Amino acid sequence: QVQLVESGGGLVQHGGSLTLSCAASGRTNTMGWFRQAPGKEREFVAAISRSGRTAYWTDSLRGRFTISRDNAKNMMYLQMNSLQPEDTAVYYCAAAEESFTIKKDDYDYWGQGTQVTVSS
Repeated sequence: QVQLVESGGGLVQHGGSLTLSCAASGRTNTMGWFRQAPGKEREFVAAISRSGRTAYWTDSLRGRFTISRDNAKNMMYLQMNSLQPEDTAVYYCAAAEESFTIKKDDYDYWGQGTQVTVSS
């Protein structure tokens, strides 16, 4: 059973940067980040294949967020730049046994989330 733990969230000013980390306990295939803002449903942010060859970002975040992974350390990262108040949300790490996917319902394992708050 895969277990995931997110870290790196916090309070940052508009325009600032944060890097989120996700530590995995076992082998993961597709990994992704999702977020849930107050009053909204959980939404896709970015995903990456096990090899790292394939990665995808939501169009609105493509120029600001970067997803990466280090399989030797069983870690995944989300580098967030030029943060805006609209990015405020709980960010969740997730893993899927499926082939590469960006669909929330395809993900099998979830972390507990880490809060990102952007002030302005």
